[in-house]
Amino acid sequence: MTTTPRILLTGVILELTLATAIIHLTLGGSLFLLNAAGYLALGAAYLAAATLPIQSIRHLAWLPKAGLAAYAAVTIGAYLIVGPYFTLGWVTKGIEVAIVLLVIADLLIETDAGHAPRRPPRSA
Repeated sequence: MTTTPRILLTGVILELTLATAIIHLTLGGSLFLLNAAGYLALGAAYLAAATLPIQSIRHLAWLPKAGLAAYAAVTIGAYLIVGPYFTLGWVTKGIEVAIVLLVIADLLIETDAGHAPRRPPRSA
């Protein structure tokens, strides 16, 4: 996969993460504030892993990606268990599902990019 689609994918993931953080910030209360802080911290780590040219950071780039997907999944699960159920909550859960799916796609693309290209078998 070329660089441009990877940049766009990272941008969409970061925008969705920022949107979720802003929604949680506007809801008030310490639990929502902590959730927003978690999204902002993981988004910053995701951005650092995607952009910094330091080899040790690039080597561990999967960690903030997996962390963001897991954090969003736990947030979805907590909402389903605790509630309160309202329209903005469901919209936010839709954004978080998109984050999880896009991060999984990004991880799969990164894993596939690390393998040598497959050559077709030689014909006789």
